[in-house]
Formats: sequence, C-alpha cells, structure tokens
Amino acid sequence: MDLVIKNGKVITASETYRADVGIRGGKIVAIGKNLRAKRGTQVIDARGKYVLPGTIDPHVHCELPFCGTVSADFFEETASAAAGGITTIIDFAIQAKGTSMKETIRARRKLADSKVAIDYSLHVGITDWKNKRTQRELPEVIKSGIPSFKMFMIYRGEGWMSDDADLYEALVMAKRYGGRIGVHAENVYVTETLTAKYLKEKKFATYNHALTRPNFTEGEAIQRAITLAEAADGSLYIVHMTTKEGLEAVREGKKRGVDVYAETCPQYLFLTDDLFKKKNGHWYATCPPIRKRSDCLALWKGMEEGTILNMGTDTCTFNIKQKALWKGVFAKIPFGMPGLETFLPMMYTACVKRGWSVNNLVAVTSTNSAKIFGLYPRKGTIAIGSDADLVVFDPKKRVTISPKRLQSTCDWNPYTGWKLTGYPAMTISRGRIIAKNGKFVGEKGWGQFVPRKAYGRI
Repeated sequence: MDLVIKNGKVITASETYRADVGIRGGKIVAIGKNLRAKRGTQVIDARGKYVLPGTIDPHVHCELPFCGTVSADFFEETASAAAGGITTIIDFAIQAKGTSMKETIRARRKLADSKVAIDYSLHVGITDWKNKRTQRELPEVIKSGIPSFKMFMIYRGEGWMSDDADLYEALVMAKRYGGRIGVHAENVYVTETLTAKYLKEKKFATYNHALTRPNFTEGEAIQRAITLAEAADGSLYIVHMTTKEGLEAVREGKKRGVDVYAETCPQYLFLTDDLFKKKNGHWYATCPPIRKRSDCLALWKGMEEGTILNMGTDTCTFNIKQKALWKGVFAKIPFGMPGLETFLPMMYTACVKRGWSVNNLVAVTSTNSAKIFGLYPRKGTIAIGSDADLVVFDPKKRVTISPKRLQSTCDWNPYTGWKLTGYPAMTISRGRIIAKNGKFVGEKGWGQFVPRKAYGRI
C-alpha cells in the first residue's frame, strides 16, 4: 500500500465504524482494523478524527465570462476547494449560438485540464436546441461520459435562454439515451418587466435586485418545468432552488412520481435579503437572489424530509473590484459569490447544531450527488475499489472565517466572522495529499476529467 489512514472513524452515508483505510494506486484497496503498513508506506494517524468521502460539488462556475467580467480561474477555485475538503466538482461547458456541443466541450476541457487541482466533470449548457446539430450530438455526448445538461429559462439577452418547447423536446430525447436535463428556473418575462420598471423609476439600489425576482417567479418556473418533465416522462434537475414555493412544487411533483431532483446551496440556507441593504450589499447578489428567513427554514425542512437530496454551491467568484462594476445600478452587478472552500465546514457546523448525523451530512454533500450524476461508486463513498478521495476531518477544530486565512484568492467572503466548529485536517485526492490544515499543498493540473455513467438515480 502507498498510504494507510489509521485510527479514524470512517463515516459514509449509511455507516459509521472505526477502521484503517489502505490505499494503492489511487484506489481504496483495504478497509479494516490494524492494517499493517510496510516500510515506505506513508501512514496518517487520524485518531480523534473522522474519515469522510471527499465532498462533491455538482454546481461550479470557474472562468465564466458573465456580467461583463470573468469569474476566478480553474486553479484558484479548485485549490481553494481542496483546502475545504472538496475532491470533485462539476463545472459547465456553455454552448454559444452556432457552435456544437462537442466543440464547446473540447474548448472547456482545453481551458481546464492543465489547471484543475482536483478531479472534475462537466454539464453542457444547451443554448441552441433548435440547431439540428445540437440534437444529433446529444446521444453522442451522453455516451462520451457527459450525461447531464443545463437549460436556462432566463438570460434571454445573453443568448442562453431556451423556450418551453426546447425544454420539452430535450427532456424527451435525453431520457431516451439516459441523460438528465437541469434547469435554471425563473420566469424571464416577469423578471425582465420588473427590472425595466425599477430602472425606469431610477430605483437602482441593490435591494431592487430582490424585488425584480419575487418568490413566485421561481415557484412558477419550477412548476412549469416539472409539468413539462411529467409530460415528457423526462428526468429533471432543478439547480439552486431558493424558495418555499419552489420546494412545494418539487414536493408535489415527487408525490406524483415525476423524476425530479432539486439542489439548494449554502447561501440560500444561511443568508437573507436584508444583506442587500448594507453598504456592500451588492457583494451578495446572486441569481436567483438570497431570500427571506422563512425560505431558509423551508429549505432546511426540505432537506430533512428528503425532498432535497443534495447540494451544490453555485460558486461564481468575483472579487471586490469586479463587484464594483455595478456602479450603483443593481442590474449590472456581476451575480455570484465564493463558496467552495467553506461548503463542507459550514454545513458540518450547521448540521451538528440541528442534530443531524454526520451520515446525513455525507449524503447531501457527497454521496447523493455522486449517485444522481453517475459518479457512484467511483466517487462519493469509502469502499474497496473506489477512488481514494477522502477527507480527514477534525470535528473539534475551531475556525473563524476570514478571507486572509482562506486559500481562495477572493478578497471577501460572505461568511466573514462566522465561527465554525469542525474543519478539514487533510484532503486526499486519488491517494495523494493535496491539502493540510486548510492549506493547499497539491499541484496545478493534478485533477483529471472524470467521465460519468448515464442516468444516475437514488
């Protein structure tokens, strides 16, 4: 064995037990008590610590040209992710009008492959469904190991939006070949109308961002997407769900037997739109926006009851200078915030306070995403033959969040000053230690593209 982790408490989505974990060639090859390490084998003493599957973030935007600027690059974000216990991300290859999905994937991989510090995969953002080449390529893309797609019900001005007919047809075809369609669900016509109204009235303050996207604009769009998925007998995934209305639509859809999953993100559990009224409120603008406390509580309930089975961060990191591009007009704010590095420790701290088991935490931050997106059991669990993507987690370590201590190059963080109990002591990617005590010690380009199986389910 190349590496043995000894004396830790192994925690998966379904089991908790004390065992050593043996690793060879990037894979887990032994799990048991008192594993013997031969001379030359690296040994990690995890006494008093948990050994968790590496966290998986299925919703990340690195180097995304958006809102007049570009989010932080692949290396910066994935090194930061590693420090926080994330070992796999799924980014997006967003198609430009007139280009093929295959071209889009090649270009995205060329940008990422030499930079990623952890393993990654891609969703394809379909923006040109009516192009027959897109439809012809869909089964080939699924077969190549990318079985998930994203379609936008908004962003008409950016050329990303798909109409209802596009979404319905894509749901039908993707299901035929084992693919899943994700949607950014907001009502484009209402949000555009309200945005134009507030701009005309010269109401430019950040809080107007929330007013242009009231809860019903998400709830209605999610309900519409579920209706289309039900009619198409398709497989639907709602990205970054934020509202109690959206949650209710998903809950009712599941009761009817619709194949629908919905993720939420930490910012929608922890932050509220009161932040928009602060002097630096524009830093917190995301799309969809953060909501009311009642929505946060509803989403927590949705996770506890099993309506929401997994999470992503929707990380799209813009620094203070980039956020300043808004120049006092809410409609020009670069939407997005950092979230990778704090994802696991934030959720651990919150879940312990809510009385969750660590098994449940592993499920929503790793295992369920691995199953939904065709990575399981290669990723998302601790088992013989699985990739040795592991987090040695110290449940007692106390950390106060500060941009200065984080590995992210971003000069602000939405949770600055928050006090956490529990933090990754070590992150291991395919058997290699890539972070220690919150510091990245890996290398640029270590990460690999991971092809995924079609049509994962829980």
